[in-house]
Amino acid sequence: MHTLRRLLLLGLLAPALTSAHAAESTATLGLPLTVMTYNVRYASDTPPNAWPQRRPLMKLCIEQVAPDLIGTQETLYRQAKDLATDLPDYDWIGTGRDGGSRGEFMAIYYRRARFEPLEYDHFWLSDTPDVIGSSTWGNTNRRMVTWVRFRDRASGIEFYFWNTHLDHALQPAREKAAALIRDRITALPRKLPLLLVGDFNAVAGQNPVYDLLVRDGGLQDTWTLARERRNAQWNTFNSFKVAQPEGRRIDWILLRGSADVTASEIVLFERDGQYPSDHFPVVAWLTLRPDAP
Repeated sequence: MHTLRRLLLLGLLAPALTSAHAAESTATLGLPLTVMTYNVRYASDTPPNAWPQRRPLMKLCIEQVAPDLIGTQETLYRQAKDLATDLPDYDWIGTGRDGGSRGEFMAIYYRRARFEPLEYDHFWLSDTPDVIGSSTWGNTNRRMVTWVRFRDRASGIEFYFWNTHLDHALQPAREKAAALIRDRITALPRKLPLLLVGDFNAVAGQNPVYDLLVRDGGLQDTWTLARERRNAQWNTFNSFKVAQPEGRRIDWILLRGSADVTASEIVLFERDGQYPSDHFPVVAWLTLRPDAP
């Protein structure tokens, strides 16, 4: 006891105790996160929406929001590397939907100073989900999920982050994909919170895909949980044109677990008529609670 008192008086234990107290406080109060889902539109050199023109705007848009985690869709390998260069505080995980560096990525970007990836994997939205590049439901584009289990370095809180992009053309393929995702999430340990983000190519609340994941799958829509919803009247798909006020939200951030969602926003970013993508990013500001089921 005397030794401990002397160390405290000397200040030798203060940094360790402060760090431990901060971790305990974060774990008790929850884990604050800014989460973004963003279909970045695959890199093309064809004007007027070529990637070289869009790239600096996308960097500016993401920097303004300053998300902790980003799930991107349609990202090509060279585009993923460009984003990593432009966003030096982030690392990323992903693979091409056609295998290796081929095809579009459902890349996950995360602040390396905050999060440690404990495990990650990919599976394909088909009857053979563990077969790379598989497609069995009639959709011509391969579809997949990339997921990571993260640990927050400060608090030790762990959570899953899943990212996907459902088919743009076939409703039966979307529904089968949603059922597969639901079943795989259900098989995970319930003690860890989970975020599922992506371009679902289905309007929230108006499509069976939403019901499969939210009503049947037990996920919650952070948009509807949010105390404040910004730009709710706008579509998340803009087609590189002036936004349409129809409220058709096809890009979602879903949650399994307990969280306080402060705000959600469809980020209406453009400069002089140039949009970074043909989708607007959707962002949620939330605090994951450690009492998640």
